[in-house]
Amino acid sequence: MAKRASASRSHWLFKSEPETYGWQHLVRDRRTFWGGVRNFQARNLLRDSIKKGDGVLFYHSSAEPTAIVGVAEVVADGYPDPTQFDRASPYFDKDSPRDAPRWYCVDIVPVTALAVPLDRDRLRGEPALADMMLLKRGARLSVQPVTAAEWRTILRLGRVDA
Repeated sequence: MAKRASASRSHWLFKSEPETYGWQHLVRDRRTFWGGVRNFQARNLLRDSIKKGDGVLFYHSSAEPTAIVGVAEVVADGYPDPTQFDRASPYFDKDSPRDAPRWYCVDIVPVTALAVPLDRDRLRGEPALADMMLLKRGARLSVQPVTAAEWRTILRLGRVDA
């Protein structure tokens, strides 16, 4: 995935707390649905913009240190998040009808770990990443767009063959 380039391919950053679902969990599971997102802006990205074949930077949030630790690939376009209908799930939404679901998810698979995890200090020190959404004050979305130039910079800094 990291080797092919496509003008139609987009790039994203997905945040997760490593204790809840970290990179090691994704590697173990080999595939997961990226669900439980309960922010409308992030939901819109999952539903409308993120597509099969897109690249994902896997970011450990609420960790010490917070860091980009891996590269994943989207393997299924957005579909209704099943946790919204599961009464046993902490993400259950009693107000989300099955015929007009409120929340969406995508499926991802791991591609490679970064040889060098990239913490926020390292990212902030890179001029090419000055405008990256992750580094903006108040940008807390758990699903964020990443530009092609930012993607290439991250792969280079993380020592991922591109």
